[in-house]
Amino acid sequence: MPSTEYRRYVALGDSQTEGLGDGDDTAGLRGFADRFAGHLDAARPGLLYANLAVRGRLAGQVRAEQLEAALALRPDIATVVAGVNDVLRPRFDAAEVAGHVEAMFAALTAAGTHVATVTFPDLGRVVPLARPLAPRLADLNDRIRDAAARHGVAVAETALPEAVADPRMWTTDRLHASAVGHERIAAALAHAVGLPGSDDTWTHPLPPHTAPAPAPGAAVAAELRWAAAFLGPWLGRRLRGRSSGDGRTAKRPDLLPFAATP
Repeated sequence: MPSTEYRRYVALGDSQTEGLGDGDDTAGLRGFADRFAGHLDAARPGLLYANLAVRGRLAGQVRAEQLEAALALRPDIATVVAGVNDVLRPRFDAAEVAGHVEAMFAALTAAGTHVATVTFPDLGRVVPLARPLAPRLADLNDRIRDAAARHGVAVAETALPEAVADPRMWTTDRLHASAVGHERIAAALAHAVGLPGSDDTWTHPLPPHTAPAPAPGAAVAAELRWAAAFLGPWLGRRLRGRSSGDGRTAKRPDLLPFAATP
C-alpha cells in the first residue's frame, strides 16, 4: 500500500509511546505516536488512530496485553516500540526481549500491516550513571535491526544522531523524550516509512543556544539531585514490585479519527 494510503494506525508500547514527557496527565499527553499520526493524517487526511501503550510495560507485557487488541483493529500501519524498561531491570535477557518484539513484528506483518520501530539511544550519553547499560542497549538494538530485516519492518535509527545527547531532547528525568524529542522521533518514523515531505532533518543538531558555564562541581550536584528525584523513587517501586503503569489502561484503545485527538 502506498504510504499516502495509510488509513488505520495503531501504536503499541510503553511510556514513550504513551507520550510521557510531552504534556502531562492533567492537560493530556501527546508524544511521538500522536505526532506521527499527525504526519500520517497530513499525507492522507481521515486517519483513524489508536494508541494501546501503557507506561512501565515490559516487552513481554506489551506483547501479552496489546498485540491481540492491535490485530483486532486491523491496522494498515503500526508502531512497535518496547524494550527499554527491560534494559533497566537487573535481570535482562536481550534474546528474550527481542523475541517478544519479533513476535509482534511477525504477527502484525503476517496480517498485512506495515510495521515501523525505532532503535534506542545510549542513555549514558544523557545520564552518566546509566553508562553501564550501553552494552545492553547496543545488543538489543542489533537484535531489533535483525528482526526488522527478517519481517520487512521499517527502522527509524533514532539511536544514532549526535542530537540525541542534547539535553533539550529530554525531560528533567532524562529517561523520557521532551516535546522536542518526541517530535524528532515522529519525524524519524515519517522518514523511515517514506511519507511525502519527510527527510533527514530530524538527524540535524538543534539550533545553538547559549548557556552560562557550569560552576565547579555543578555536574556532580546535578547527578545527585537527579538520583534523589528520579532514580530513588524508581528503585523504590522496583523493590515493592510496583510499576508506574499499575492500574492504568490504554489512553486511546479504539480507532478514532485523528481529528478527535485532544
